[in-house]
Amino acid sequence: MGVLKRFEQRLEGLVNGTFAKVFKSEVQPVEIAGALQRECDNNATIWNRDRTVVPNDFIVELSAPDYERLAPYAGQLSDELAGMVRDYAKQQRYTFMGSVKVHLEKADDLDTGLYRVRSRTMAASTSQSGAPGDHGGGLPPMPQGAPRMPSAPPPGPPGAPGPVRRWVEINGSRHQISRTTLVLGRSTEADVRIDDPGVSRKHCEIRTGPTVVVQDLGSTNGIVVDGQRTTHATLRDGSRIVVGSTTIIYRQAEG
Repeated sequence: MGVLKRFEQRLEGLVNGTFAKVFKSEVQPVEIAGALQRECDNNATIWNRDRTVVPNDFIVELSAPDYERLAPYAGQLSDELAGMVRDYAKQQRYTFMGSVKVHLEKADDLDTGLYRVRSRTMAASTSQSGAPGDHGGGLPPMPQGAPRMPSAPPPGPPGAPGPVRRWVEINGSRHQISRTTLVLGRSTEADVRIDDPGVSRKHCEIRTGPTVVVQDLGSTNGIVVDGQRTTHATLRDGSRIVVGSTTIIYRQAEG
């Protein structure tokens, strides 16, 4: 069972079903949970071959009406979201620099139903390191006042090509490709969720390697790549993938 599905099931039993009533409309908790997963993926930093560090301090900004609606349950929801992040990190073999915290904040510039996620890597204090439930992986605490780790490994020798960064752009949002396979679809189980009725639950996937390809996953409406309907295509920087009524732009760059 996926991390998001287990998260949904835990919420169903909270406060005798109160959460089901609170989230009947507007922002859904599983949407926030999915955004936190993407925030981890998009900000993952390779520490060494066996360790990838992700943010551990998250701020979820909500519109004023949504924030007021959730305020009485903020503590429980924050705890559940933090637990979901820990579960996801364990599944992906990510590690943290300190304990995982999720904060809900009000943002007056957001309309009802919209939210924004920010994150940062916070070093554990001596008293926090090794807190139960956090996958710190034995990392030593970062010295106080030290800068955040760089978002990419240090460059190689002069003249050597840098690492290739890959991402997709959907409706103005950028989603980093940090693993060998990226699944796109309408399901909350997809790596990138696309809210489009013409998109299947798991519509297609992008696979990286010596070449980067997109593969249809048996979707109802298929995929169109650079104007051609297909089930499988090689991607290059700027390739346009159309699923349903949504256009996905594949991008890559060195360094």
